[in-house]
Amino acid sequence: MKKQSLWLLSALLLIGLLLTGCQPKGNTNEQAASTNNSAASDHPLSGKKIALIMQINLGTFSAQYIDGVKEQVEKFGGSVTVFTSDGDLAKMASNLDAAVNQGVDGILIDHGTKEALNQGVEKAIEKGIPVVAFDTGVEVEGVVNLQQGDQAMAEMTLEKLAEDANGEANIVKIWVAGFAPMERRQVAYEEFMSNNPGIKEVATFGAATQNTALDTQSQMEAVLKQYPNEGDITAVWASWDEFAKGAVRAIEQAGRTDIKVYGIDMSDEDLQMMQKENSPWIASAAVDPIDIGRIQVRYLYQKIDGENPEERIVLEPVFVDQESLPEETITTVELSDHVEGWGSSDQGYTDTLRELEGQ
Repeated sequence: MKKQSLWLLSALLLIGLLLTGCQPKGNTNEQAASTNNSAASDHPLSGKKIALIMQINLGTFSAQYIDGVKEQVEKFGGSVTVFTSDGDLAKMASNLDAAVNQGVDGILIDHGTKEALNQGVEKAIEKGIPVVAFDTGVEVEGVVNLQQGDQAMAEMTLEKLAEDANGEANIVKIWVAGFAPMERRQVAYEEFMSNNPGIKEVATFGAATQNTALDTQSQMEAVLKQYPNEGDITAVWASWDEFAKGAVRAIEQAGRTDIKVYGIDMSDEDLQMMQKENSPWIASAAVDPIDIGRIQVRYLYQKIDGENPEERIVLEPVFVDQESLPEETITTVELSDHVEGWGSSDQGYTDTLRELEGQ
């Protein structure tokens, strides 16, 4: 019995050794990632905790913008916490205070007003937390403010509208006050209207809600009933892509092939709507939302690194014409193959940040 036990034990040990030798050595990619993370953690800019404070997180534009923020922060070896405020400025101010009290390393702000945010931003600056804002009304020394070139975007789309209508048109404007980029777009709109007496505004509306596109669609349907005849409305100028989406759906459902839509901003969903056969959405002007997020992060990391970039950064918009789009459905990632200047901007990089990203 003892010999049999020893033989059995030896056999089990041999089987165990064979099985161990057959085990996989581990995923090479995971090992490489672990090595890279270890190397990146040695960099003084790695491991930073970033807060993104948003006034409103709505639609695919916002989703792609957040993706750009997260992508760039992760490439820099950091992490992001997103605070959404559902359009409530009081909640946004509270979220900003929470981020400051948590002692994050840097704060990104998306939209908002100076009345709601200046105090919280000043508190952040006092605590040594750098702030980079996008499309906000914040006015605090030391804060970098990014904007999309809103007046240029409005001018691009309005000029295309006038060109297509030969200077004579009845238009619907969809716009809302209370947002810094909207106010800048309105300046361009007012100047355009004063310089184009043949363009008449027959209706205007707009509200930022949690269901902006759907609410806009309902309002546009009411306007179409008010102006039921061909020629009553020549075009719609939508100052935000959520407005454009609602207007396009209302026009399509009403079968109004006589009305064209000109918008601002561009996301994957917007692009698919423009590419749809016989779509009324003729043109838009925009900055790649993913790139906006990336660029904003780069300027924040410049501030974290002790750099002092310009406090006003204007992102150059691109004009997207329906005629320039291919027949096959594409995404905004592929848009650069068809529209010059779209995406992949290097704006905001420094040698230090390239080194950090390359870890």
